[in-house]
Amino acid sequence: MVEHRNITSASRLSGEITVPGDKSISHRSIMLGSLAEGETLVRGFLHGEDNHATLDAFRAMGVRIEERADGALLIHGHGLHGLTEPEDVLDCGNSGTTMRLMTGLLSGQAFFSVLTGDQYLRRRPMKRVTAPLALMGARIQGRDGGERAPLAIQGGSLIGTDYHSPIASAQVKSALLLAGLYADGPTTVYEPHLSRDHSERMLSFFGADLRTFAGGVTIQPQPRLSGREVAVPGDISSAAFFLVAALITPGSELLIRNVGINPTRSGVIDILQAMGGRIEPLNCREVSGEPVADLLVRHSDLRGIEIGGDLVPRAIDEFPVVSVAAAVAEGVTVIRDARELRVKETDRIAAMVTELGKLGADLEAREDGMVIHGRETLSGGRVDSHGDHRIAMSMAIAGLRAAGEVRIDNTACTATSFPDFWERLEKVRHG
Repeated sequence: MVEHRNITSASRLSGEITVPGDKSISHRSIMLGSLAEGETLVRGFLHGEDNHATLDAFRAMGVRIEERADGALLIHGHGLHGLTEPEDVLDCGNSGTTMRLMTGLLSGQAFFSVLTGDQYLRRRPMKRVTAPLALMGARIQGRDGGERAPLAIQGGSLIGTDYHSPIASAQVKSALLLAGLYADGPTTVYEPHLSRDHSERMLSFFGADLRTFAGGVTIQPQPRLSGREVAVPGDISSAAFFLVAALITPGSELLIRNVGINPTRSGVIDILQAMGGRIEPLNCREVSGEPVADLLVRHSDLRGIEIGGDLVPRAIDEFPVVSVAAAVAEGVTVIRDARELRVKETDRIAAMVTELGKLGADLEAREDGMVIHGRETLSGGRVDSHGDHRIAMSMAIAGLRAAGEVRIDNTACTATSFPDFWERLEKVRHG
């Protein structure tokens, strides 16, 4: 794979594109399709490295998953209690979603399993999941007292519980809901702010008995899940790179088709519109329980704003590219309440301050965010992705507004979520 890319400034971006299927929904479609009875057909599946880690894990537990010529998946579900003990360690690669959600699901299985990942994933915190699962009776061991992978899980009987999460995290919530499928009573998760709700929507879509309310969600155990046909919309996290690219490149107009605009994920649109970005949702509709639209975006004069509170969990994955928009906006942008960025694939606060700083941007790191003083343009330079796919792609977008060439090292990681990002970026550069 290509390990570095060179980016030069763009005169304008135009045309229309699609982006890969939503990564979060793709993960969940495999998990629930495997636990359902009957067949599940998944169209628009994201064939990225993260999602293939989930796919391979369920194959290792006996689920037959066919990959069709058109990219669709046909999952032959085994039912809630049909998984078999894997013969080897399950490798989650770089995927925190795979590891955290699987930890919850495997806690309810009547067998032993071990989850590991690459060098980056093995450094990420897992106790936020293992600790509440322990309250349900899960038996999980890991490095640093369960804080780091590998995680060894002896599945078995679980008890329903009420858990008040100190953070708004879809991964924590989803792990507990999946474990709750196997509990002896209802499981309720409370959150300080609403995190993305793909799990709730898809669990309901497959037939789970689930109730959402202001501040939380309750799931009843032992449902009968039924195979469904799932159409995965385009990933708004992937679309965000092209939204920012068009907004900051003079003369640009792009149409991004079939993007998921789930309100628990669409914070990046709200942020960019508040900065003055011209983004217009068209052809709004609902597909497989998820809201979808085409997004028309035009170059705009952006201005700095303050970002914090319950907006943060709705845009947590998009802050690297939001910081690029802020770096070339007029005025000051303040990002706060985003401490979660410190424990992503890398410390994304430190990484963006360092790498954008190499291009002349004026950024200051804070413990829970950044202060960014916008400027008209950036300079060329050599930057690094830190092995983080979103850092790599964000720096590519920054390169569109740089006065000189930008070299980005360690770019193979973009295959994690957006295998043909570079080709699609080149396409819109040429209209």
